[in-house]
Amino acid sequence: MALRFIGIDPNTDEKNCPRVWVDEETQEFVTQGWKASEDLQTKVRKTGPLPDHEAVVRIPARMVNIMREACDAIGHPDVR
Repeated sequence: MALRFIGIDPNTDEKNCPRVWVDEETQEFVTQGWKASEDLQTKVRKTGPLPDHEAVVRIPARMVNIMREACDAIGHPDVR
């Protein structure tokens, strides 16, 4: 796996913060975020199941430029 670090929450304390990477081999986004509350997970489940091998995480909107950079890093034509 060629994991490329893209960025960290600009309002970080550098210990407990969202981060974004891209896996250049699989062309996938990798994120670290805050765990979703039970209430948020319940709302997510209303749109479909949440399997045990998946997780819901929260990424702040202030990281939009980092997410755009991750999209550019993957270079996938249908990801904008």
